[in-house]
Amino acid sequence: MKCTNQLKKYILLLFASLLTTVIFTGCGSSSSNNGKEKILFIMTDTEDTFRNLLSEGVLAAANDSGVSIEKIETGKNVEAQLNLVKTAKEKGYTAIILQPADAEAALQMQVASNDIPIVYINAKPSDSVLEANKYIYVGSKEEQAGQYQAEYVWEKLQKPKSLRLIILEGAKGHSGTIGRTSAVKNYFKDQGVEANIVFADICNWSDTEAMKKLDVFFRTNQEFDAVFCNNDTMALGACEALKKHGVSLDIIPVCGVDATADGCASIKAGDMQFTVLQDAKSQGLAAVQAAKELSNGKDISGIENAADDEKAIWIPFQKVDASNVSQFQ
Repeated sequence: MKCTNQLKKYILLLFASLLTTVIFTGCGSSSSNNGKEKILFIMTDTEDTFRNLLSEGVLAAANDSGVSIEKIETGKNVEAQLNLVKTAKEKGYTAIILQPADAEAALQMQVASNDIPIVYINAKPSDSVLEANKYIYVGSKEEQAGQYQAEYVWEKLQKPKSLRLIILEGAKGHSGTIGRTSAVKNYFKDQGVEANIVFADICNWSDTEAMKKLDVFFRTNQEFDAVFCNNDTMALGACEALKKHGVSLDIIPVCGVDATADGCASIKAGDMQFTVLQDAKSQGLAAVQAAKELSNGKDISGIENAADDEKAIWIPFQKVDASNVSQFQ
């Protein structure tokens, strides 16, 4: 029997659809209950320490609150995430918790969602595309982290009038990278401090990239007063690079973000000087609470730390240094 071109096309599409289903089924995990809420939880991956903690926080909160949830990891594949969002409603999901591969694709996700609420985590979409009690964000205000870092350094160095700074940034275009970095600069500007950025580069949240970039920087023989890192992992890499090049970590403060176990251990050991806790467990809990409320047509106003405009839930950062690090280990 001869196949027409149209039949061939149909067979190919069917095969691609089945292959996609097999791939994603292999990357997923789920828990179920007898409740009516059914949440689709989409993550890029859990390779980063914080993303792993956040994923664990979401799954634990869902289990504790009796909410059915299925987790699927897509990698940094926007199209894969879009396909999952498109089919979520027909598969019976009542809400989506989404760590976007690209926050700029949020509007596409919302158009494809068939009116299912989306709770974004980890990477914040633009305010212009968020919608009260429909498409919301759960996270921490990134600017607060950068502000706390800058406050610590300025006071630690006895409020100098000028500073030479290194800034190691996370992923390009990520809301955490932008907010944390800009807040450091803005804080010193507001204090009337002349902050000269002697080196800044994207290190993609990686300790190895941080070490490699700083090895290159040290060839310039420039002096510096402090190192600001958008996360703890890069800060740990920075500490290793500074020690390798004979720089005293007692004199040059290195700051991170997240208060990971390794970050806190570094502070306790006298290497990294400061970090801020980004509370993954509380973010995960708030995301599940929001998804549950929105699944039932309710609003998020009753959830702790909900913003007045009901477009976000903001979990506060907490300062961590040698004086209180034992509380966070």
